[in-house]
Amino acid sequence: MSRLDSFIRRLEAQRTVLNWAAASIQGRDGLVLELGLGNGRTYDHLRELLPDRDIYVFERNPQPNPRSLPPESFLVVGDMAETLGAFEKRHGAAAVLVHADVTTGVPERDVIAFAWLPAHIVALAAIGATVVSGWALDHDKLEAVALPPDVPEGRYFAYRRVA
Repeated sequence: MSRLDSFIRRLEAQRTVLNWAAASIQGRDGLVLELGLGNGRTYDHLRELLPDRDIYVFERNPQPNPRSLPPESFLVVGDMAETLGAFEKRHGAAAVLVHADVTTGVPERDVIAFAWLPAHIVALAAIGATVVSGWALDHDKLEAVALPPDVPEGRYFAYRRVA
C-alpha cells in the first residue's frame, strides 16, 4: 500500500472513530481534550460534532490552519508533559472524551517518546470517559473498547477509563 493510500485510510478511520467517540459521550457532562493540534483538522471536526462542549487543545507550538485555531482560553500551549499536570491541578478528572493525536509517525518510537502520556490521560479522564488514540496506550485504568467494525485493526485504539 502506498503512503498516500495509508494516509487516506488513516483519515477515514480517524473520522469514523471521532464520530463514534462523540456519540459515546452524549448525555454526559464533562470536558473534551484534544492532545495535539497539528493543522487543526481533528479539532475542527470535534467542534463541529460537539458545538456545545468545552474543547481544550494542548499543543507545544500551535501552527494550525487559521480557521482551526481554538479560542485562546481553550488553547494550552507548551510541552504536554508539563501542561497536562498543571491542567489536572485546575480541573481534575473532568474529561469525558480524550483524543490523543500525538505521534512521531513511528509506533515503536511513540511508545518510548510518549511513555508518560497514559498516566496523564488517566489523571484527566473521568470514570467511564472515552479515550481514543492513534497508537496503543498501556495503563491498568484504561480498558480496551471495540471500535466500529469498519476501522481496520491497529489503525486506531479506544479505551474506557475504569476505576
